Amino acid sequence: MAHGDTHIAQTLLHRAFSPSTAESHYHERVLKRPLHIRATSPTPSARAVRRRALNEIKQTARKRSKNKPRPLSAAKKRALCLNEIPKEQQNYALYEGLHNLWAGYMRDVLGLSDTARSVLVTPNSSGQLLATADMHGALVTVVRSRCVSRVGLEGIIVRDTRFTFEIITKNNSVKCKSSKQDLGKW
Repeated sequence: MAHGDTHIAQTLLHRAFSPSTAESHYHERVLKRPLHIRATSPTPSARAVRRRALNEIKQTARKRSKNKPRPLSAAKKRALCLNEIPKEQQNYALYEGLHNLWAGYMRDVLGLSDTARSVLVTPNSSGQLLATADMHGALVTVVRSRCVSRVGLEGIIVRDTRFTFEIITKNNSVKCKSSKQDLGKW
């Protein structure tokens, strides 16, 4: 058997097996093995080409939208302590400027900023405005409460949530008070 005209698979099989085994393996596993070739398909129509291009564009847009950042859930915000005021920012003097801004905001809401005309503020005329106003920065004193230790608590509101106010006191400590159970004086 000349090495120049033999198949490389046959040469390798002769090195690994006896001549009869090598020949049987070569004939059964190399020569008689079917070669699966995909039939040539006709050229796609212009409609199919446009459809494929559109689907590729949609798929890339879908992949891009999946990579966009999602908003944090409430549990993740709590875990990252995003809703808490850092210790170095719990300073009463830092929030006095916020109180001055709030006082100007309330003058504008109630119409007291115009010095040319005098406005009488009554619960009937301004009650709804006061109830819906933003309270961040308001100086508040707790007058009546179910919890006796909260009575007399005075400070600036730094966070106004649905049912609670967080107040920073002059002692630079943040206290949480219920907006339903406690009655405050603004």
